[in-house]
Amino acid sequence: MYLKIHDYAELATHAMEGLDPDFHSKVKRFDQQGAPDPGFVLNEPRYRDSQILVTGENFGCGSSREHAVWALLDYGFRAVIAPSFGDIFYSNCFKNGLLPIRLGRDEIDRLGAGTIRIDLESQEITSGSGRIPFTIDPHKKRILLEGLDDIALTLRLEDKISDYERRTRLPSVV
Repeated sequence: MYLKIHDYAELATHAMEGLDPDFHSKVKRFDQQGAPDPGFVLNEPRYRDSQILVTGENFGCGSSREHAVWALLDYGFRAVIAPSFGDIFYSNCFKNGLLPIRLGRDEIDRLGAGTIRIDLESQEITSGSGRIPFTIDPHKKRILLEGLDDIALTLRLEDKISDYERRTRLPSVV
């Protein structure tokens, strides 16, 4: 059923289905009138325009579809910092332009509660408590910096693909 749903609002109604019947009442971003719920942590003034989500272990585990990444991007996040990620979620981040950064728990604690900035080019996170370097696969870094997706990467190889097809073309049989 879920694989056929592409409407975000409809997908949201199934979050934590069967696991926590009170889930939706705990994470309401908006009240019944559509106004921001002041009790929702990301509606607090200091977090309202956040583009970096700092979270816990194994973030995105169980998210085998790209919808989880889309939801974070739609919310305004451009990066997620966590000690670890679900493998499929991690891969989907790069395919959709969301930067996942793995840091140790001690490094995350060092970030503090102030403003956090990420410089992907220099692979460095800056916060009120200093600078923390992070690692990223060079190919994935390029994908994010250049805004590439799988199709754009394939199109960059169009000449080589055409050349290969010319060289390996089998004779037609009628």
